[in-house]
Amino acid sequence: MTASQGDFALTLDELRVVARYTAECALEALPVFEAARPGDSRARAATDAAWEFVHGAPRSNLQRATALDAHRAAKDATTPAAHAAARAAGDAAASAYLHPLAKPSQVGHILRAAGFAARALELAADDDDQDVAAQVIERARRRASPTLVEVLRRYPPAPEGKNRVDQLWKTLDAALRPK
Repeated sequence: MTASQGDFALTLDELRVVARYTAECALEALPVFEAARPGDSRARAATDAAWEFVHGAPRSNLQRATALDAHRAAKDATTPAAHAAARAAGDAAASAYLHPLAKPSQVGHILRAAGFAARALELAADDDDQDVAAQVIERARRRASPTLVEVLRRYPPAPEGKNRVDQLWKTLDAALRPK
């Protein structure tokens, strides 16, 4: 079943593969947010909403609302690491609404959760331990299924980034595309 058409088609099954991937990436960093904000469930709710879609629920306002709530939680975060972890969770929920538009910015909906997770864990480890981020990006590369890579290849390469998170998901994008 085709979920959406724009410059190409994306099926609901493909969108579920993307949401699974982003949720798995975001879950790596979720403990960073929850340790900094133990009473704040907004990031967890966003990853839960992504998983509901992955497991067959229709795309709904649940994914959109929890994505926005997780991004608001990022603004309320008390540390840069917690901020990045909440952004990863919000991006996971939002990935259910990836658009089939051949624009480099759309690649962020597939890979930015991994970039934010890597940044969160990098900051939490040792205030910029780039080895940690490289390990997270490598796990994200290995986690990518053939279907995810095929969806990614429909889009142009990720744009050059202005910040560390952009650099991380750009690195992941390059690693997932055949040479």
